[in-house]
Amino acid sequence: MRYRKIQFPEIIELRESMILEGDALHALRVLPSNSVQCVVTSPPYWGLRDYGIEGQIGLEPTLPQFINQLVSVFREVRRVLRDDGTLWLNIGDGYTSGNRGYRATDKKNPARAMNIRPDTPEGLKSKDLQGIPWRLAFALQDDGWYLRSDIVWHKPNAMPESVKDRPTRAHEYLFMLTKSEKYYYDHESVKEVGMNGKSRNRRSVWDINTQPFPEAHFATFPPKLVEPCVVASSNPGDYVLDPFLGSGTVGVVCIHHDRNYIGIELNPEYIIIASNRLNAAEDRIFRVAI
Repeated sequence: MRYRKIQFPEIIELRESMILEGDALHALRVLPSNSVQCVVTSPPYWGLRDYGIEGQIGLEPTLPQFINQLVSVFREVRRVLRDDGTLWLNIGDGYTSGNRGYRATDKKNPARAMNIRPDTPEGLKSKDLQGIPWRLAFALQDDGWYLRSDIVWHKPNAMPESVKDRPTRAHEYLFMLTKSEKYYYDHESVKEVGMNGKSRNRRSVWDINTQPFPEAHFATFPPKLVEPCVVASSNPGDYVLDPFLGSGTVGVVCIHHDRNYIGIELNPEYIIIASNRLNAAEDRIFRVAI
């Protein structure tokens, strides 16, 4: 696959959908200010897995370093977001490692095993739930974002866990953040049906099954989680950004709803998966050189 290289800090003109290969922070810096209407993304979770890619987010030695890295990325996201734009951010939680440098396998979920894990964060104890989603949400709020809603993504088909001293986790958070006090949000487009059979404003608990993608190594963003975000916060022809594109689900939803997508991804394997899935032309894939 051939790419066109962009030499940082060249600013590129947005003409149609595109994929940028590179570090999220530097790739964002080649995008024009106030150019994107909506952002939907799920960054790597802290201490979950090692992708073996230099510059990857998620294996910072400490939790504050991880949070600070994401705050820096989303500060640049705020620059490229239009004043009436919206950021939808999915982030998962985790438990402390007890200073073990590995995570054991689980007979019900063998994929959870990993041979590298950060130490227990300062101030937390062994077996503590880390509270990463809210730590990040509050850090972004402190950095200037408006924290408008916390959506509970309930997973009816959640992965089982071999635990007997706590409930099995079956949810993640999806935060709605905005750049300004007033912003675009089409509540009519995402209304739901209530128990009485009548249309009502969408609630903050979304029951959506996880949905594997065969070519990806791990669980991917389900389209049904992305669709309400894209539809409510943008119009046909608008640009929707995912600075952690992964296998390209946000792009798939954008194509289906006549939006332009901009995807940023560091992992070359996922660039290939996403570009094939999105049928992206080679001249719309750019490698960002620092």
